[in-house]
Formats: sequence, structure tokens, C-alpha cells
Amino acid sequence: MNFVMKAAMGGGPPDVGKMLGGEEKEEDPDAAQKEEERQEALRQQEEERKGKYAKMEAEREGMRQGIRDKYGLKKREEAEAEAAAAAEESAEGSLTRPKKLVPAGCGDEEEEESIMDTVMKYLPGPLQDMLKK
Repeated sequence: MNFVMKAAMGGGPPDVGKMLGGEEKEEDPDAAQKEEERQEALRQQEEERKGKYAKMEAEREGMRQGIRDKYGLKKREEAEAEAAAAAEESAEGSLTRPKKLVPAGCGDEEEEESIMDTVMKYLPGPLQDMLKK
């Protein structure tokens, strides 16, 4: 005979019979009050936890501000706001999105001339004369 059958017949731990649908538990007259107390205790614990983490975050922010002051750094939000403001100023009066900055050395006219000179070296003489005009 296995354990479940013993429990159903009354043998074995008494809780197993209840789990299998045996005896019904009687309602506790103070159950509603106990549940309210439990919910209030949970709310109070949650408030304490939030207060604890708010205090810890305030301490961390104080440390961060000390480091920012020491090294002359700006807050991340402030730095991002300044960068966005600078982008808006450069695009003021424009109907299109701001142009991307071209890195130095890209598209310089001097470089284009040197490329043309290189190409001209490989062309035959009469073609060179035509292109120079």
C-alpha cells in the first residue's frame, strides 16, 4: 500500500488527509482581523524597506556629488541636457535635422586635388591636356 492511500484511509500524517480533500477546516472567527493585521504589517515592512533604500540612495548621491566636485565633473543629466541644447542651437532656424559633423581630413579640397594629380599621372598625354583645360 502506498503512502497516499494510507493517508486517505486515515493512516499517516493528519495534514495529508486534509490536502487530499478530507476534513474541512472550520472558519476562524478572528480570521478577518488577523488578515487585516497581516496586511498592515506587510505595508509597514514595505514602507520601512523603501525608507531604508531612500536613505542609502541619498548617501550614495552625496558621495557622487563629492566626487563630481573634486574632479570637476557634471551630472549625467546635466551633461546630456547641455549637449542637446548645443545641438538645438546649431540647428536653430533649420527645417531639417542637424547635419552630422564631418571628421577632419574627410572631404578636404587639398586631398581632392592630390587625387586628381595622381589620376592625371596615369592618363595618356592628349587626355591630360584635355582635362587640364
